[in-house]
Amino acid sequence: MDEKQKVTRAAGVIGLATLLSRILGFIRDMIIAWFFGAGRLSDAFFVAFRIPNLLRRLFAEGTLSMAFVPVFTRYLTGSGRAEAFALARSAMRLLAAILVVVTIAGILAAPWIVKGVAPGFSGDKFELTVTLTRIMFPYIVCICLVALCMGILNALGHFAAPALAPVFLNLSMIGAVLFIAPLMQEPVMGLAIGVLIGGGLQLALQLPFLLQKGIRVWQKAPLLHPGLAQVARLMGPAVFGAAVYQVNILVGTLLASLLAEGSVSYLYYADRVVQFPLGIFAISMSVALLPSLSRQAAAEDFTALADTFAYAMNMVFFITIPAMVGLIVLREPIVGLLFHRGAFEIESLQATGFALFHYSVGLWAFSAVRIVVSTFYALQDTKTPVKMATYSIIANIGLGVILMGPLSHGGLALATSLASMINFILLTGVLHCRLGGLHWKKIIVSTGKTVIIASVMGVGLLGWMAFLPLDAAGPARVLIVELAAAIFAGILVYGACAWLLHRSALYALISMVKRS
Repeated sequence: MDEKQKVTRAAGVIGLATLLSRILGFIRDMIIAWFFGAGRLSDAFFVAFRIPNLLRRLFAEGTLSMAFVPVFTRYLTGSGRAEAFALARSAMRLLAAILVVVTIAGILAAPWIVKGVAPGFSGDKFELTVTLTRIMFPYIVCICLVALCMGILNALGHFAAPALAPVFLNLSMIGAVLFIAPLMQEPVMGLAIGVLIGGGLQLALQLPFLLQKGIRVWQKAPLLHPGLAQVARLMGPAVFGAAVYQVNILVGTLLASLLAEGSVSYLYYADRVVQFPLGIFAISMSVALLPSLSRQAAAEDFTALADTFAYAMNMVFFITIPAMVGLIVLREPIVGLLFHRGAFEIESLQATGFALFHYSVGLWAFSAVRIVVSTFYALQDTKTPVKMATYSIIANIGLGVILMGPLSHGGLALATSLASMINFILLTGVLHCRLGGLHWKKIIVSTGKTVIIASVMGVGLLGWMAFLPLDAAGPARVLIVELAAAIFAGILVYGACAWLLHRSALYALISMVKRS
């Protein structure tokens, strides 16, 4: 099996598991929107949850996994499994010790952290956010260890268990809203408890598979394995680089706290919709891609690495560009179906749809950046991503301040999209010089075909909406049928056009589905 087949198969497995997780995630958010709406309680929870979640992205998925996998892969290929497994056990011990210290510090510093993240919060809303932050901060201990397990298992060729882990978080949060929250004086605290339970379950899921692969976590290992120095060198400058999207979202949260009440929630719900295609394919592809790129980089086969990069980029654009078009055209019906019930009223639906439009514009860039950053990590270059990310964050802050006036919270979403586009352009420019070329002809021709057929699909959807308008605020049982029919029609048009103009990408996608 060549590297493209390995990537395709792994991406299919991760994508299928992620699809299940995203579906449950939407059910979770639907229940949260129904129970809490968009106001004081939801704003407080989303800000409090974003703090440990951001640390997870910065120090776990965003950097730890991507820094650990290339080093672990080099030890596997160069020193053997025994030494690589010793590195894994050492990393687990050291990470656990660091996380405990960080958690204690975070709990003690919660008031200052909340004030920095949401300076517009005050009074009871501020105090509630601080309490929720303290309850959920220990979540990072479990979830960061899960991220390390993910890197280990992925490097060993196992992708299913790490990809399924979020399912347990979603189930825990759903159960917390339905069964714990109603019993508490402040119901949103029950939801925070559900986050903690979910983190523990996610970690527990990984352990049997580590044992199956031969990693005995209880066996002796040095606290400071020599390989950890390499991981630290990769990780140190990359805290912002690999998680620039999350940092930009945090900037949006900070600025949104200065706007009308509910703005934080509108951005959160819109981001959750964008995360669906982003997680199912783009993030799945980047996770599946890293081990293959690391093997090619270790062998110094840069021609093959550039070819694998071009293949992954073409596949990501083939999915995310039509997804972007579909989200833009169907944004309000999608938000209405997912969230319009209970305390989530028509004003919240329209405001969330407005944010979704501006996030959707950048979906292709959010996705592509993941692939480019994975390539830099495979080359063990983390300095370049952090430099480009710094420019992107500065751009996001400046654009957010400028656009939040005329476009309110929609301007903050647009700023995040534009900042990701800037990040992508800068990163690909450097990577082109680094590898001496990126098979641009393949990428441009493939992307051009994708843009054409996605545009045809978009025009078809607009025509559908003109003749059969969808009532975004209508009954869910009617809207789900109408929306499903529109999406199915869009897929048919896109598939037919792809068969005529872009068969290679279509067949690769079909192969991915079969291999999953």
